[in-house]
Amino acid sequence: MIFLTLLLGLIVNFIGYIPPGNINLTLIQITINRGIKQAIYFITAFSCVEFFVTLFIVNAANWLSGQLKLTLIIDWVMIILFTALGMITWLNRKKAPSADYSKYQSIKYGIILGFINPMQIPFWLICATYLITHGWILTGTLPLIIFSIGSALGSFLCLLLYARSANYIQTRLELSTQFINICIATLFFSFAAFHIIKQLYFVFIKI
Repeated sequence: MIFLTLLLGLIVNFIGYIPPGNINLTLIQITINRGIKQAIYFITAFSCVEFFVTLFIVNAANWLSGQLKLTLIIDWVMIILFTALGMITWLNRKKAPSADYSKYQSIKYGIILGFINPMQIPFWLICATYLITHGWILTGTLPLIIFSIGSALGSFLCLLLYARSANYIQTRLELSTQFINICIATLFFSFAAFHIIKQLYFVFIKI
């Protein structure tokens, strides 16, 4: 049962990080600009934080689901976050990759984004409620800790796959750093625009 709980957390969060988002796009940018070693520092730090975030959200699922305007708050945080990341990426699009980055920079970045990752809240609210309701995971302290460890491993493996793939694609296709940064910045701005349009729809169209 312990192994299955661990495996379930790993699989669920691995799948959760497959769609492009602020974390895996940032990771691709780090891989391209700073190298695979710095990317691994980022992934490790982020995944450690993911353990605590998952544990908190799963334990507080009932309380969080009852909070008014939670979705609205998450959307506006994502708008600010995507816009900020897009601006940073765009302004640094022509900056040449450097080998002088300290590992602590990537670790600090991973920790910060680990905590500032609001999309994890609705993801785990839905998944945790479903899994607990159907008896896939127990609500005791130990099962949830094991599940959260699996979640951290899932994010680590998925993000590591992203980093390896980004490194491989850049090497094989010989894509310029500037081109990749422009693409990532465009995606960040597109995600921000999506959340803005979503809010405008709920405010002015949906009754």
